[in-house]
Amino acid sequence: AAFRRLPIDAFPDTTPVQVQINTVAPALSPLEIERQATALVEQAIGGLPGLAEVRSLSRFGLSQVTVTFEDGTDIWLARQVVAERLTSIELRSGIERPQMGPVATGLGEVFHYLVRGEDATLSELRTAHDWIIRPQLRSVPGVAEVNAWGGEERQFQVVVDPHELQKRGLSLAELVEAIEANNENVGGGTLDGAGESALVQGVGLVARPEDIEGIVVGAEQGVPIHVRDLARVVDGHEIKRGAVTADGKGEVVLGLGFLLMGENSHDVTRALSARLVEVERSLPAGVHVEPVYERTELVDRVLHTVRTNLFEGALLVVAVLFVFLGNLRAGLVVASAIPLSMLFAFDLMTRAGIAGSLMSLGAIDFGLIVDSSVILIENVVRRLGLERDGTRTRVEIVRDAALEVRGPTMFGELIIMIVYVPILALEGIEGKLFQPMALTVIFALLGSMLLSLTLMPVLASLVLPRHVGHHENALVRGLKRIYRPVLDWALRRRTAVVLGAVAAVAGAGLLATRLGSEFVPRLDEGTIVVNTVRLSGVSVDESVRYGTQIERALLANFPDEIARVWTRTGTAEVATDPMGLELSDVFVTLQPRERWRKASTQAELVAAMEAVTAELPGMRAIYTQPIEMRVNEMVAGIRTDVGVKVFGDDLAVLQQKAAEVRAILEEIPGAADLYTEQVTGQPLVRIVVDRDAIARHGIAAGEVLAFVEALGGIEVGELQEGERRFPIAVRLDERYRLDDRALEDILVVAANGDRVPLGVLAKIEREEGAATVNREWGKRRIVVQANVRDRDIGSFVADAMREIDERLVLDPGYYIRFGGQFEHYERARNRLLFVV
Repeated sequence: AAFRRLPIDAFPDTTPVQVQINTVAPALSPLEIERQATALVEQAIGGLPGLAEVRSLSRFGLSQVTVTFEDGTDIWLARQVVAERLTSIELRSGIERPQMGPVATGLGEVFHYLVRGEDATLSELRTAHDWIIRPQLRSVPGVAEVNAWGGEERQFQVVVDPHELQKRGLSLAELVEAIEANNENVGGGTLDGAGESALVQGVGLVARPEDIEGIVVGAEQGVPIHVRDLARVVDGHEIKRGAVTADGKGEVVLGLGFLLMGENSHDVTRALSARLVEVERSLPAGVHVEPVYERTELVDRVLHTVRTNLFEGALLVVAVLFVFLGNLRAGLVVASAIPLSMLFAFDLMTRAGIAGSLMSLGAIDFGLIVDSSVILIENVVRRLGLERDGTRTRVEIVRDAALEVRGPTMFGELIIMIVYVPILALEGIEGKLFQPMALTVIFALLGSMLLSLTLMPVLASLVLPRHVGHHENALVRGLKRIYRPVLDWALRRRTAVVLGAVAAVAGAGLLATRLGSEFVPRLDEGTIVVNTVRLSGVSVDESVRYGTQIERALLANFPDEIARVWTRTGTAEVATDPMGLELSDVFVTLQPRERWRKASTQAELVAAMEAVTAELPGMRAIYTQPIEMRVNEMVAGIRTDVGVKVFGDDLAVLQQKAAEVRAILEEIPGAADLYTEQVTGQPLVRIVVDRDAIARHGIAAGEVLAFVEALGGIEVGELQEGERRFPIAVRLDERYRLDDRALEDILVVAANGDRVPLGVLAKIEREEGAATVNREWGKRRIVVQANVRDRDIGSFVADAMREIDERLVLDPGYYIRFGGQFEHYERARNRLLFVV
C-alpha cells in the first residue's frame, strides 16, 4: 500500500513556490508592454510577505511576471495574496486582466500530443482541440491545465475598407459601436398573468456571419447603411503568437498536459494517455491525435533500474553470505531485510511527501541496509556453532548473540545516518534536489536498524537450525592467511601506519581541490531538445519554414536514432514558457539504443546532430533535454549550465556589454552553445501622432489611433455556435497591413466633414526596436548563456569570473551576476562547508 501511494517521478521537483502572472495585449510592442503592464504588475506585488524574487519579461503582445516565494510558503496562500494585489491594478482598454498561470510546477509539463489532419485546416484543428479534446482531458484527476500551442484560433473578422467609411461619412468608431450595440441578450424579469409567471428574455446575439453583415451602422438619405456595405465578414484567425511543426510535414497543433502540484506524474500521465484514446473516437472525420512525449517512459526506466537493483542486490547478499558463512538459510534471512527496509522507507517517504525518483531511490545502498543484519546473523551462526553442551535453548543463544553485537551495530548505523544530516541543511533548489536522497537513505537505515532489533533475531530463532556446523571455508582461511601477517606488520610499525594514514588524508584533500565540480550529474532522458535562435523580427511563416527544415535534416541524417521530431515556436495560449517568434524548441524523441548506428551514447549523438544543424544557415542551436532545460530555467530563467547576467538601464549598452562578455567566454576552454539574449533588433513601425496637425484639423488623437489599433484588430464581441464562442474583431483590409504608404493614404474624417490623410496627422517611422525586455527586481538585464562541455562547471566559472573581472569595463549603474546551475552548486557547497 505504501509503494502504491508513493508519488513517482523521474526527477525531484525542485520548483520553488512560484506564481506566474500573464497579461496579454495582442498588438502592443515589448516596450509598451513593459510600460503599461509589466511595471504595474511588479509595483502591485512588491512587498508581499515571503517574497524571494521577482523577474519579468515583456514580449510582443505578452507580459509575464514570475513571483518566487520563500521555501515553505503554502502555494495556495501565495496565489491568494497575489490575486488580492492584482485586483488593485487598473490597465487601459485593450489590455486583458492579468491572469495567474496554472497550479503546476516547473516540471509539470508531463504529456505532449499532436493534433493533425490531412484535409483539416489549422483553424479546424485548433477548434477541435479547444472544444473537444481539452475539456475531456481537463477532467482527468490530477491535471492542472491543458494548454494549446500552434494552429489558428478562430476569429470572425469584419474586414473594413476605410475608403468605404469615408465615402459615407462614417468613422471607424461608429462601426465598432454599432456592432457592439447589436450583439447582446438581456433579461426582462417576469410577466405575471393567468396564474402563471413567464420569464422575459430579449435576444439580440448574432448567431451567423450574415447577422453581422446585416447590422445597421447609419443611414444615407434615409437608406440604411449595413456592415456589408462597408466591410467583409470573414472566418479568419487571431494574430498568431506561436506555431508547431512535426516530422518535417508542416504545421500541426500541439497539446500539453500539466500536472497539478503534488500529484503522481506516473499515474496522471497514464490516465491522460488512456483518456486520449477515448477522445479520438469523438473527433471529426480526418482529425487524429497522437501522444509524442510521455513522462511515464522515463519514469518506467527509472522504476526498472530500481527494481533491477533490488533484485540484484538481494541475490548478491545471499550469494556473498552463502560463500562466507556457508549457510543458505542465513543468507535468505539477511536478504529479507532489503524489501522490508524499503517498504519502511516508502511508508515514511509517503508521509513526508517525498516522491520516488532516480535521485531518492537510486541513492539507497543495499550493503548499508543489510550491514547490521549481516553482523547479527553472522554472530548468531557463530554462537550456534560454538554451543556444544546443549544446556541453553536456541532462543536463548540467539538472544545472547543479538545483545552481544547490538551496541556496535547500532552505533555504526547512527554514524552512517549522521553523515547524511548535513545534506538536510541545504536550502533552495539544492535542498529540494538532495534532501529527498538523504531522507530516503536515513529512512531505509532506520528501518534496517529496527528490523535488526526485532525481526532478524526472531527469524534466526525460527529458521536457523539448533546445531550449525561452524567451520571456515577455504576462501575465509585464505583471506586470513593474507590478513594476519599484514595485521602483525601494522601493529609492529604503528607510528609509520598512522603517519601514512595522515599523509593519505592530506593527499586526498589536495586532490579534492583539483577535483571537478558540477551541480548535478546529467541524466539521459531519452529526448533531446534543440533550442534554436534566429534574428529578431522573423515572421511566423519563416519560423515554420526553419522548423520544418531542421526536422527534415535530422530525420534524413539519423533515421535509426530518431523516432519523432516536432518543433514549437513562439508562445502557447497559456504562456507557461513564453518565447519570441525567433526562438524555437525542437523536441527529438530517440529510438531504443540498440537500434542506433551512428552513435553509441547520447553525447556522441548530440555531437553528430550539432554537425548537421551547424550547416543550416541563419540560426544558432543549443542542445539540452526537457527536464534539464526546465530545471535550469525555472529559477533564473536560464536554460543552460551557466548564465552571465548583465544589469543596467539602457538596452543598447546592455547589448554591447553582453557582446563583450560573450567574446571573453568564447576564449575559455569548455564553452559551448554560447547564446546572447536578443533584446533588440525587432523591426518596428511607429505611427506618432502630430499634435499640431490634429489640433489644426480638429481631430482627436483617438480617431487616428483607432486605425492603428484596427491593423491588429479591435475586438467587438463574440459569436456563439452552441457552447462554442469565437471573438469578433474589426480589422483593416490586408493591403493596409502590408504597405506603409497605404496607411498614409487613409482618410480621417474631421468634425467639419473634411477628409484628412493619416500621413498628414501622424508620422510613420521605421526603426529597430526592442524584441524582449527582461527584468529582475525591476532592473533590466540581459543574459549570456553557455553550456560546459568536457570539463566541470566549477572550474569553468572560476576562469570566467577571473577573465571578466580583469577585462570587462562597466559604466556606473551596470553590474554582473552569475546564474544557472553554477548558482545552485555554489550555494550548496558553501552551505555544506559551513555545516560540516
